[in-house]
Amino acid sequence: MRSADYVIKRLAFALFTIFMAITINFFLFRVIPGSAVTDLARVPNATPQLRHALTVEFGLNDSKLHQYFTYLWQLVHGNMGISYVNQQPVFPQLLNDLKNTIPMVTIGTVAAIIIGVFFGIVSAWRRDSAVDHVSTSLAIAFYSFPPQFLGLVLLILFAGTLPSSGMEYALAGVFGSVGFWSRLQDIGIHMVLPATTLCLTLYGEFTLIMRSSMLETLGEDYVLTARAKGLRNGKIVVRHALRNALLPIVTLVAMSLGWIMGGAIIIEFIFTWPGIGWAMWEAVSQRDYPMLQGGFLILAIAVVGCNFIADLAYFKLDPRVSE
Repeated sequence: MRSADYVIKRLAFALFTIFMAITINFFLFRVIPGSAVTDLARVPNATPQLRHALTVEFGLNDSKLHQYFTYLWQLVHGNMGISYVNQQPVFPQLLNDLKNTIPMVTIGTVAAIIIGVFFGIVSAWRRDSAVDHVSTSLAIAFYSFPPQFLGLVLLILFAGTLPSSGMEYALAGVFGSVGFWSRLQDIGIHMVLPATTLCLTLYGEFTLIMRSSMLETLGEDYVLTARAKGLRNGKIVVRHALRNALLPIVTLVAMSLGWIMGGAIIIEFIFTWPGIGWAMWEAVSQRDYPMLQGGFLILAIAVVGCNFIADLAYFKLDPRVSE
């Protein structure tokens, strides 16, 4: 029963957080100066009548409260609005962009977790050794570098050998159909630099946290008892220390999701990766409210949903959290 109560409480909190994100998301873009029609003032043939007609068409002449309830009503029906720029539904565009972002972010994050956890365990087990010093120093260095710096460094170093822009070659499919595996290989090669940038940005943090957590766990009484029993080092680490040492990593992944998404926006801009980050970057410059609202809402739901999954994983790893 406690398990069900815990899940219900976390789910209710997640839904309330999403509602607050929707509300803040709506009003945030309407308190800043200007609107989607503002840029038309720089167009020579944009008459006041045209600007007024577009303002009415976009619904910007209504009160903010009326626009808010209209926005909520559209969301209930699965409608995120129409883009001000291309007059196309927002959700299908963002869904297509999200399909491009998820593989890159997933590969970079998973690789960072695997590498960070591995080197964190090795550093903790070989504390104060040369391996520990080298691993810790590299982790601190990469943790200190912002993603845009690492992205530009990789761009300078490998732009001549690896694709540095877009998701596929521009001429792919022009001279004939491209097979599934050939296209997949093309996308994978283009994904190397952005995914590596994200991986290097995250790996240092995971390494340092895992090393600290593993050192604390290896000093517990039950680990000392396992050593006294003559168990092998590998079995002590995997079966006794690793599970408890992973708890901070689960928390860190959940807390870092917002930052990961923010970093992905910058990385997508650097490598012109056609994902949701690149779409939001363009929407900012064009003051495309529906695209911005839809993009931030999708990112907010993704972060809240992953935090909810992390809460369940934390409960599985440490049932004491429900007590």
